[in-house]
Amino acid sequence: MQTAFQHLLNTLATQQKTWLVTGVAGFIGSNLAEFLLAHNQRVVGLDNFSTGYQKNLDQIALAVGSQAYQNFTFIEGDIRHLDTCQQACKQVDIVLHQAALGSVPRSIADPITSNASNVTGFLNLLTAAKDAGIKRFVYASSSSVYGDSEELPKVEKRTGNLLSPYAVMKYTNELYASVFNKTYGIETIGLRYFNVFGRRQDPNGAYAAVIPKWVGSLLNNEDITINGDGETSRDFCYIDNVIQMNLLAGMSDNAKAFGEAFNVAVGGQTTLNELYALINQELSQHVADFVGKSAIYGAFRAGDIRHSNANITKAQTLLGYAPTQTIAQGMALAIAWYVANTTF
Repeated sequence: MQTAFQHLLNTLATQQKTWLVTGVAGFIGSNLAEFLLAHNQRVVGLDNFSTGYQKNLDQIALAVGSQAYQNFTFIEGDIRHLDTCQQACKQVDIVLHQAALGSVPRSIADPITSNASNVTGFLNLLTAAKDAGIKRFVYASSSSVYGDSEELPKVEKRTGNLLSPYAVMKYTNELYASVFNKTYGIETIGLRYFNVFGRRQDPNGAYAAVIPKWVGSLLNNEDITINGDGETSRDFCYIDNVIQMNLLAGMSDNAKAFGEAFNVAVGGQTTLNELYALINQELSQHVADFVGKSAIYGAFRAGDIRHSNANITKAQTLLGYAPTQTIAQGMALAIAWYVANTTF
């Protein structure tokens, strides 16, 4: 029996739509654009290169080939400018909004700059999409909206007190999207990402995600510091699962999904200590003469949720989501990619 995603891929083979992918030069955006172009779709990409890279766009071109890449239109611009959003939304069928200034610590250090992109930019794009007559608007939310809720696994309808400006911004996105659905009829679907990882995730910079940062440091024989006691846990989700959810949300005809937010995860729970051991194990499989090293333990990080584990029943029921990679399967693929493609 075909999964909902396999059925969707068959549809893409015969139906060519135009998708706007914001944050297209970033980690998730570039993976979405590559997948869509490889499956006969037209893509308009928007990015201001604040956290994305030209090299990611170059890799898309190499991966899909020159013929498919002709279906890609790139706009260098900023979602903080309404006119840029209006330009990007012309002749578009579906929006996949990934552009944001991510990171809880970044939002704590500078909430105003983060808010300009994550709230004002979001509202600009949502309004531009509505005005352009675009019916489907899929956007990246975050598991940070669960705040201090101690319930595990996390269920969409129950959240706790928010713990960071970033969480406030992402929850605000969900509120705006729900109201735009009720008021204007635009079919919004929010995706609460749980610790996404995989190819093209940036290992550099002050706010690099934990997996590529640790991989880069280990390959450079640098010390690794784990925040807290290492028993903090997360639901790590490989990039291919995120691609699946974006496309399912973009093409779903289930009206019960509109105006809603969905967990995007695998439904697993991995501590930082377990994650560190898994990374060392995979690197030893892929790098000759690799020697693992013990981690150093530091202070807990402000604004962090202690445990995060998703209930994915809602996504399975309403969108047909069926994760294809566990953390172990995803890590094997991610480490292989990092070793082959990244210069540390």
